[in-house]
Amino acid sequence: MSPIPRRSLLKAAAVAGAAAQFSWALGTTKAQAASGAEAADPDPVSLDWLEDGGLGAAPGSTVGVPWPRGTYRQDQTFALADADGNTVPVQSWPIAYWPDGSLKWTAHAVSSDAGKLTLTVGEPAAPERKVTVDKSGGTITVSTGVITAKIGRSGSALVKSVTRGTAEIARNGRLVLIRRPEIEDEDQGTAKSERFESVISAAEVEQDGPVRAVVRIDGKHRKGDRSWLPFSVRLYFYAGADSFRMVHTITFDGKQEPGKSSGDFVGGLGVRFTVPMRDAAYDRHIRIGGDGTGLLREAVKGVTGLRRDPGAAVQAAQFAGEKLADPSTWDQRVTTRLQYIPEWGDYTLSQLSADGFTLRKRTKKGHGWIAAGGGRRASGFGYVGGPSGGFSFGLRDFWEKFPAQLDIRDAHTDEAEVTLWLWSPEAQPMDLRFYHDGMGQDTYAEQLEGLNITYEDYEPGFGTPYGIARTSELLFWANESTPTPEKLAEQIDAVRVLPQLAAPPKQLIKAQVFGPGLYSEPDRSTPAKAKIEDHLDFLFTYYKDQVEMRRWYGFWDYGDIMHSYDPVRHQWRYDVGGYAWDNSELSPDLWLWFAYLRSGRADIFRFAEAMTRHTGEVDVYHLGQWAGLGTRHGVQHYADSAKQQRIANTTYRRYYYFLTADERVGDLMHANVDSDETFLVLDPIRKIRTEPYTPDRHALSIGFGTDWSGLVSAWLTEWERKGPKWEKARARVLSTMETIAAQPNGFVQGTGLYDLDTGRFAVAAEPVVGVSHLSAVFGLNELCAELIDLVDMPAFKEAYLDYCRYFNATKTEQAARYGTNFGTLLLFQGHSRLDAYAAVQTGDTRLATRAWAKFYSSDGYTEASPWKTEKLSGPVTLVPGSEANWVYTNDTALYGLAAIENLALLGDRMPS
Repeated sequence: MSPIPRRSLLKAAAVAGAAAQFSWALGTTKAQAASGAEAADPDPVSLDWLEDGGLGAAPGSTVGVPWPRGTYRQDQTFALADADGNTVPVQSWPIAYWPDGSLKWTAHAVSSDAGKLTLTVGEPAAPERKVTVDKSGGTITVSTGVITAKIGRSGSALVKSVTRGTAEIARNGRLVLIRRPEIEDEDQGTAKSERFESVISAAEVEQDGPVRAVVRIDGKHRKGDRSWLPFSVRLYFYAGADSFRMVHTITFDGKQEPGKSSGDFVGGLGVRFTVPMRDAAYDRHIRIGGDGTGLLREAVKGVTGLRRDPGAAVQAAQFAGEKLADPSTWDQRVTTRLQYIPEWGDYTLSQLSADGFTLRKRTKKGHGWIAAGGGRRASGFGYVGGPSGGFSFGLRDFWEKFPAQLDIRDAHTDEAEVTLWLWSPEAQPMDLRFYHDGMGQDTYAEQLEGLNITYEDYEPGFGTPYGIARTSELLFWANESTPTPEKLAEQIDAVRVLPQLAAPPKQLIKAQVFGPGLYSEPDRSTPAKAKIEDHLDFLFTYYKDQVEMRRWYGFWDYGDIMHSYDPVRHQWRYDVGGYAWDNSELSPDLWLWFAYLRSGRADIFRFAEAMTRHTGEVDVYHLGQWAGLGTRHGVQHYADSAKQQRIANTTYRRYYYFLTADERVGDLMHANVDSDETFLVLDPIRKIRTEPYTPDRHALSIGFGTDWSGLVSAWLTEWERKGPKWEKARARVLSTMETIAAQPNGFVQGTGLYDLDTGRFAVAAEPVVGVSHLSAVFGLNELCAELIDLVDMPAFKEAYLDYCRYFNATKTEQAARYGTNFGTLLLFQGHSRLDAYAAVQTGDTRLATRAWAKFYSSDGYTEASPWKTEKLSGPVTLVPGSEANWVYTNDTALYGLAAIENLALLGDRMPS
């Protein structure tokens, strides 16, 4: 089918009327938690690894586990055991609460590779070697019982030293940045660069053991008097581990202007450590990961392949990375000539695209490079060291987030240097300038004309990258000696796919989290159900394949998908305005997370994880005037002038956070608590207003659909987490629910005037019908299902159920209820899940019938859709692959969510 047109923006704002008197006041509400099912029996919960292989060489894993309301008090302790009943050390803490104060989600950290685990109530076992944290003095010292890291509180070194026993393995771990003040145009210009290093502004211990310790470090990159490109880094340590994890976030605050070649162009962005080299050159080893678990395995001074043979045992030992016997025991024809064997001190692996890497080496600076091989997709792993200790390092999503690079320098000297480049200095500088010159779209009228041809909502100065962010993950090992090939392969696997413990779908369903009853485990018990399950599998597999075929990779792009397809070009519309990158339009994030919640599939989790990392960082502003707003779909992730709550929506982050307790995603959610303030800065519907409107903090026009759903998700999450502003957030949840319900037409009123100081909507004097096809498709149904379950507020429940009843109703039915119909609407298939929800809540069998009728026979995908792909190859397309030219991401997200929720809610009432 053809792509869905752009939103029908609401034109009418509610008239501010005399506010009715309510029994609840801001901050003093006495709303009760909705009554739920009786507290579930505290059955043990089985935890398993998403992928085979368990923890492997990773330092540890943290998993979120949900609990039915009322099951456990806040001070409940938990114990962990393996399949044989042996206790496993665990560190537990609450990450969300039910309104009655009982535990809703708990996080559990483990550092033991014990296979499948069972979580029960009880006293946790203490690790044999605990994580300890010493905050005295000018450093933060963290010990895992195996390695010790000294972390800086000031200066440039985030990690001052990493030791194992008495051996220092690495030191002076810092961040490096190359700035290019000018970007070359073809072969013009002269490349210049400036080098910046990290400078710490704050360091904080967030957890201090006994199983898991977390240290957060914030700062900027500095050279001379200039500091820019803020960073936030977290270091994770687990009990008994010989490794640690780094989560590295940068926020772009440079200046790049379209049409200008001068500005702040990132020419390289990396993490750098110094590695002491104590062993003889022939005992110093280099390992660099290639395809899969492939490795370059070399010594700085090689003694294999020479004209003279030192002996088979010596050669085998060097290739294995073992300490060599004293050279006096070798063939003396080699020993006496060791000084003439070159020492290779420098290595570089560059991954400048998703399809190829090159590897080269040289003896030292000032001498020529020698090609050392290449391949397709490198693992992003490296090692340098010897028998007295060595340092392994890896960058996750190395080739997916190209251009990336690994450098080893000066391995022939007393101090080697390793750099993991998140942005390779050998690539073109990071060019984030807006992609066109505006084409004369200087007025709103001209911009709306542009919207009508390319679907891009352009406005001068709005396509800026200022304030977008990106997070990367790195792993480091302090090895006792050069690891065996088998151990190195385990380390590579941990870099490529970070092991993750997970609770099973049945526990998520039992706990009734993320909207009770909205998802259920896959069920193929009838032909009709099996067919829908097949369609869901088809759609996910197709998008996974399209990521690969279309190369949806790159530092700023990986994790997102495209919005619409161009059947004529056999290509997604990557270069056509609002049809390009999807930026969470109509909630593909929700579709993927619901698909995971019900299935527990690792491949879906990893896809959703990458999308969450992307959409929460790149598609949202974290600094500047639009901080707290996201950007509508476009050719660049920040190109469109529609900066809105619906993209910054906390709903899309909640799933990953509660399943993993990821602190960075927690930061993103907390940052949105005050994003109602953004409506003072920017009017979302400024271009189509016909009446005068000036943002007023006591009367801000905010829609009850895409706007409020984004706001309330942040407030609800802060309330659940008992975050620093949870009491304000709870008050905002309740006061806005109450004043939406009090509107003359409830949700159908469409919009209201919101007071930033009281957190309430003014109750309009007159009823208005202001329904948009987009209001409920950015997580509103899923949020309202949660809110209705959490808060006993009958008026709100009835207001939302009324919206559900009448969106898919006939125009005659709408007019009979509200005095006028809802106008021209779209997305009936996606809204069938509202029918299903209302059917279950009210017991109305007519709504159940209508839910399936709209799902099967309205818009979107139908049983008559092809449900297959067609093969493509040259000269039709750039690379061989497949297409389903009838698939559009809007339709996919809506079909996926409607299918999942309808099956869960009304699977027993499907038409025969």
